[in-house]
Amino acid sequence: MQTQDLQTQDLINRVCAYSGRQCPTEDTCPTDLPGLMILRSRRPTSLQTILYKPLLCLILQGRKETYIGTRQINVAAGESIIVSHHLPVTSRVTEASEQTPYVALVLELDMAIVRSLYGEVDESELEEAQARALKVGATDSALMNAMGRLFDLVDRPLEAKVMVPLLLREIHFRLLLARHGGTLRQLLRQGSHADRIAKVIAHIKQDYTTPIAVAELASLAGLSPSSFHEHFKALTATTPLQYQKDLRLLEARRLLMEGNHSVSGAAFEVGYESPTQFSREYSRKFGASPREDLAKHSRG
Repeated sequence: MQTQDLQTQDLINRVCAYSGRQCPTEDTCPTDLPGLMILRSRRPTSLQTILYKPLLCLILQGRKETYIGTRQINVAAGESIIVSHHLPVTSRVTEASEQTPYVALVLELDMAIVRSLYGEVDESELEEAQARALKVGATDSALMNAMGRLFDLVDRPLEAKVMVPLLLREIHFRLLLARHGGTLRQLLRQGSHADRIAKVIAHIKQDYTTPIAVAELASLAGLSPSSFHEHFKALTATTPLQYQKDLRLLEARRLLMEGNHSVSGAAFEVGYESPTQFSREYSRKFGASPREDLAKHSRG
């Protein structure tokens, strides 16, 4: 076995041992390091709809399948996902077993660190033919090594105080240089389409309960309505109105699962005026009505 394979297997073993100690029954295991968590599954999973934050998802073992709008993306061990914008997605683990579980390290990206690296990236590197908010590519050895060194600090709080800020800066820099880090690089350029759409997404997220007018969003982005619609859909694989609807439904589902809202209460809380319309769109999004979904969740 090659040295790189041995290093990766050693990292997988350490990640599994840590999550086995800290979160023996959970698929998601947070760590004490800022923004770093472990995903582990011993079996394939059903489709789940979630909101990705800007993040790096490094697949160490197994496979997963992600859908953004109608776009399907398959990710295997040794590959990584770079997400540059908040993005509603549907995903599932497709390859996992008791003997060989699905294992991934997820790191939330700090956009302040990304922007602080502007002066370190050559201007020519900022070009990107087609900006997309989620991209997949092979994980090079330098990034894998940096993530391994970051994970090494989970049980070393004294060293972590000094080393984590340095390693986070290194990891963000390596992501900017990665072949699939193009959209992340575009965010460094003020006024790029990726930057303009990021501002619109922040605006939608801030007030997702209020009806939106695409013309107003286009004006905020400084684009014509047709150009704005084109670039928004190219980046997110969805329309601005559908994006807002997905945010509403995801938040409503969270409220329902917390157990403090009725179906109609959750609907009104996220901006729906009609509980009937809410239930219809909820069923279409999650494959079950709000009451059926809540009952399934209650059964565990």
